[in-house]
Amino acid sequence: MGLLRFLASAALAACIPKSVDALLAFPGAEGLGREAVGGRTGSVYHVTNLDDSGAGSFRDAVSQSNRIVVFDVGGTINITSRVVVSKNVYIAGQSAPGDGITVYGNGLSWSNADNAIVRYMRFRMGRGGDSGKDGITIAEGENMIFDHVSVSWGRDETFSVSGDVHNVTIQDSIVAQGLETHSCGGLIQTEYGVSLFRNLYIDNKTRNPKVKGMNDFQNNVIYNWGGGGGYIAGDSSGQSYANIINNYFVSGPSTTKTAFTRGNENFHGYVSDNYYDSDKDGQLNGTPLCVKASCYGGMDIVSEPFAYPGPERLMTAPEALEHVLRSAGTSFPSRDSVDAYLVDEVRSYGTKGQLISDETKAPMNGPGYIAGGTKPADADGDGIPDEWERANGLNPNDASDAMKISSSGYANIEVYLNSLVPSS
Repeated sequence: MGLLRFLASAALAACIPKSVDALLAFPGAEGLGREAVGGRTGSVYHVTNLDDSGAGSFRDAVSQSNRIVVFDVGGTINITSRVVVSKNVYIAGQSAPGDGITVYGNGLSWSNADNAIVRYMRFRMGRGGDSGKDGITIAEGENMIFDHVSVSWGRDETFSVSGDVHNVTIQDSIVAQGLETHSCGGLIQTEYGVSLFRNLYIDNKTRNPKVKGMNDFQNNVIYNWGGGGGYIAGDSSGQSYANIINNYFVSGPSTTKTAFTRGNENFHGYVSDNYYDSDKDGQLNGTPLCVKASCYGGMDIVSEPFAYPGPERLMTAPEALEHVLRSAGTSFPSRDSVDAYLVDEVRSYGTKGQLISDETKAPMNGPGYIAGGTKPADADGDGIPDEWERANGLNPNDASDAMKISSSGYANIEVYLNSLVPSS
């Protein structure tokens, strides 16, 4: 254990944010990606239409670095080719009017998109996306946080982080329904750290997720994985170091394997109070897994947690399940029909759920309708509504005040964006 602890500590020191006192990406940001800067030192870009490309489009918005992206429109953006996101971009989905934003039809890449902040966005790939590609791919880069994001219908993986990637957090999000025949939640494979807190993995045949390297997996819910397995512990000759704490695994109609699979002596896991409900009887009545290698796919069970920056408030597994079902995914201003359907499946506790190969057919019938709404009055076009500016001592006729740094350390527009949604 001495050498193991030394190696893990060395890896942690090389990749964690430098200061515990540094400014969070937003209030409530947690884990290894919690200090992502986004576009704080750049400019505001308005998405003014639902077009696939061109001026005012989402694709154009994320094509350049150092931007805070706000939405003057709500609705569905249909994309035909993959969207590549640049460095230092904050995508503020919570700014959209109506029912928010869904990006549908292909996938997105955040590879090398350092200092990304993404909040309250739906990314739904589907059969129209590129064959063999992920819903979201991150293959390199550092300091990224995805918060209240809904990702579904990947053709290869649905949300994957692998390669030379440092300090990523995925929190309060939904990773769902990777399309058959692959049907994968995602690969989480980097030696430099991914935090996964309070997420829902649902209706993926396998890789919920598949983990190698350095991972902090706490307060997640995994439902209706298929025959490929739930949490896949490395299955590798490489060394892995993971906390697996207070998660809830619930079997569904498609589940034919146990919650943890393919661990070996190279996967070093600290495990605590993970619940498993395997009986598919329509009631939530899981019990804690034993703290033995046999209950965790044969991984090497270690006696102390790795010193990764965990959640501010660690919930019990039953508490985490209720929290996830209440608020995970793009839950502001409200869940769309896809996420509502998925949450209903979980609440059936084993009696509903299926793997899908075509999102346009029943039961999903596509991404559904997203109402556009009307943006609030914004005389100077700085992305902050006039009413909010007046109430908070800003000038609704001075566009330059949006990017001025407030006493909190955030740009004024970030203070506004933070005010729209809960901090936890």
